[in-house]
Amino acid sequence: MSHRRSYVSTLAAMQREQARAAREIERLRRQQERERVANEKEQLRLFHEHQEAEAESRNQHLEETNECISNLLNEAAALDHRLNFEALKEPPKMPAFDPGALGQAEETPRPENYKPKPPGLLARLIPGAKARHQLAVREARIKFDADMAGYGEREKARQSALQSAQLEHEHTIRKLQERAARRRAEVDALRLDYEGGRKEGVRHYCEAVLSGLSNPDGWPESFKIAYVPESKQLVVEYDLPGFDIIPEIAAHKYVRSRREFVTTNRSEAERKRMYAALIAQASLRVVHVLFNADYAGHVESIVFNGHVDAIDQATGHQVHPCLVTLRTTRAIFADLDLGRVDPETCLKGLNASVSKRPTDLVPVRPVLEFSMVDPRFVQEEEILSGLDNRTNLMNLNPREFESLITNLFSKMGLETRQTRPSRDGGVDCVAYDPRPIFGGKVVIQAKRYKNTVGVSAVRDLYGTVQNEGASKGILVTTSGYGRASFEFANGKPLELLNGSNLLYLLAEHAGIEAKIEVPEDWKDPSPDSGD
Repeated sequence: MSHRRSYVSTLAAMQREQARAAREIERLRRQQERERVANEKEQLRLFHEHQEAEAESRNQHLEETNECISNLLNEAAALDHRLNFEALKEPPKMPAFDPGALGQAEETPRPENYKPKPPGLLARLIPGAKARHQLAVREARIKFDADMAGYGEREKARQSALQSAQLEHEHTIRKLQERAARRRAEVDALRLDYEGGRKEGVRHYCEAVLSGLSNPDGWPESFKIAYVPESKQLVVEYDLPGFDIIPEIAAHKYVRSRREFVTTNRSEAERKRMYAALIAQASLRVVHVLFNADYAGHVESIVFNGHVDAIDQATGHQVHPCLVTLRTTRAIFADLDLGRVDPETCLKGLNASVSKRPTDLVPVRPVLEFSMVDPRFVQEEEILSGLDNRTNLMNLNPREFESLITNLFSKMGLETRQTRPSRDGGVDCVAYDPRPIFGGKVVIQAKRYKNTVGVSAVRDLYGTVQNEGASKGILVTTSGYGRASFEFANGKPLELLNGSNLLYLLAEHAGIEAKIEVPEDWKDPSPDSGD
């Protein structure tokens, strides 16, 4: 009977233990479920917070953009825009020599690391032990000698590579020093030319001033400047930003319940109002900056033509209409308090002509066309359209050939102006590369020659480039050039195009398969000395 009670008690204890274990498992399961739910809630909370922070970041960027656009003129009016010539001469940072792995010599092989361990007392009693040890010593010596020879070769190669790296570093330093010296000389020359009132010096100075302006993202940063010293007049053709610079979105918001971003858009009317105000500010800013920077007083009046580069939605063609044009004097402009004016009203007070619908690209007539500033410019003839695949370039007259070159470079993306024959100063065509940084003024000379163009013509072109203050010179001929011409042009902003180059460019950019066949009685118009 007691045995049965003991069995029942044990069974009951086992059941109670199983019940407790089941309750513990259920408790752990519920705890894990609570932790899982809490973790998901925490992750969701963190996700929402991250998305809300992203929306706030986007709104902050919008606010900064709007602030930059709204305060464009005020910020410029509060600054001194005179060039800091000394800052322009700031020397480049010279890199320290870093030999890398070449600076770490390999560890020299040590003889003691190769010697075999001599046999012990008991080992020496074994027959042949001494001979085996001597053989091991000889083999170790051979291995040491081979490793030492390899080490010597590797060390010699390392020293040679290290010396080459040092020489290369010294060469780099010299190049940087030479570049810095040229930079200092250029800055000093710019200062002297500007302060001396030289035409190209004033123009280059003003270009440097405008290039240094801090503009909002998406600003075109493209312009052309001409200076007329006789009247102390500066003419500026400046690219304004397009309508798309005004953000369409007014605000971002993250909606938790939908787990998505929603935006509030500006009305079209508000964007148009903001754009009109922006181009008014931009126009006044350019005029103010140029007057303010001219500490030597070489500029008495400024003509400003504000253009925009856009696609005409009616035709699909690229257009460059003038949206703002004005002429003002230093005395009139100095009387303005730019920090308190309404920009659009201020333009009206300056008798500026402003597009009535700038977003529709409705143009105004410039008070002075930029191309009219340089009296050498003439209207070039349209020659390319009259060429066919049978045209011999040598049958064109000199003016037609110059017009052909002008037309060709226009097709290649340059803004070209042909010059008058009697007043060209050695320039057949003046072109402007509109690209920022790499662009600038280009002078082009064209020669229909039978014989090799002499080096004197290349020297003359280089002199013209310097006199014109151009960034590049191009000499085009139907013949070719000799070694001396290419040696002179090497390292200078000159490009020499021979007859083959010309035919290729005509085919590539104008679809014209022309030819160059020199008549038997041909005589070069002004023979050059041979190369």
